Amino acid sequence: MAESPITDSPTSGYSYTHPDYAEIVVVRHGETAWNSAGRVQGQVDVELNETGRQQAVAVANRLSRESKISAIYSSDLQRAFETAQIIAVKCGGLEVVKDLDLRERHMGDLQGHPYRELAKTNPIGYEALVSKNDDRELPGGGESFVQLFKRCKSALLRIGRKHKGERVVVVTHGASIETLYKWAGANGRYAGKIDNASIAFFHLYGEDKWTLKMWGDVSHLSHNGFLQPGFEGDRTSA
Repeated sequence: MAESPITDSPTSGYSYTHPDYAEIVVVRHGETAWNSAGRVQGQVDVELNETGRQQAVAVANRLSRESKISAIYSSDLQRAFETAQIIAVKCGGLEVVKDLDLRERHMGDLQGHPYRELAKTNPIGYEALVSKNDDRELPGGGESFVQLFKRCKSALLRIGRKHKGERVVVVTHGASIETLYKWAGANGRYAGKIDNASIAFFHLYGEDKWTLKMWGDVSHLSHNGFLQPGFEGDRTSA
């Protein structure tokens, strides 16, 4: 894992490319009804709600005003793919490339259940979810945090190596984004929120050296009134 520090606090409108690295703009999908209700999504294919579509438009409007985007990649789950398509329309009509390695963490037996009830309704699954053992798989066919990390890392390396000197967008999910935070050399696990339609900027140098340049930027949402108080992401935000 690269031991690259996070730079200073985010600044709205950050955008810069260089021939020595790929700039990866990582976007969390817009809000869904299950996000708003605090329900575990995992790999259940839940669509955006109207707020989520508005958030996606706000992201798209922002990115269309910044440096040219060369490609757009997305999880194949429709909440991410629709977000990516909205961005693509605003950014030159690019084709969105689906990548299954960008999917959300498979949450096993926890999928479909309200987070607030997990400790009572599925105590074994809940214990696995909050465990500090990153190798522990979730019951019912769910992934461990390490398994999620490996496939997300594989996807970002593949994309970054292909687009050196370019700026690309990747639309993915809350838990998936947290693994990238950890990979970029941040200390410990991410303890904050990963809001729907938030943006992070990563730079890939060489084969596998990463720097996290900006994290959790939602200035485009607050300026447009789309930053909602519903359920937001952390490592349990699938």
